[in-house]
Amino acid sequence: MLNNYETVFILTPVLSDVQMKDAVEKFKTVAVDNGADMVNEENWGLKKLAYPIQHKTTGFYQYFEFKAAPGVVAALETEFRRDEKVMRFLTVALNKDAVEYNNKRRKGEFNKKDKEVAA
Repeated sequence: MLNNYETVFILTPVLSDVQMKDAVEKFKTVAVDNGADMVNEENWGLKKLAYPIQHKTTGFYQYFEFKAAPGVVAALETEFRRDEKVMRFLTVALNKDAVEYNNKRRKGEFNKKDKEVAA
């Protein structure tokens, strides 16, 4: 049985755009090769950290939402721990309400009121 997960990881800000994209692709490949079905991925860009990590105050944020067996999360997190480019990561299992919320968010249903007001 496949469960729904989302993971956010922060890459070190010293990477070039190409290096950052290569790292993201590497982790996506790890997940997909282990049987994950990617639902959504978002690059949130360079953001300021709440507190310094490894003497750095910014990092590249990346978000994955996927369906997978529980073993995929372990494989993905092992790769996060091995890679020096990853400063932090967090993976959570999603319940049905969170999955529904994410579907609505992707469709932009939460911004419709703002769009209607602007029009």
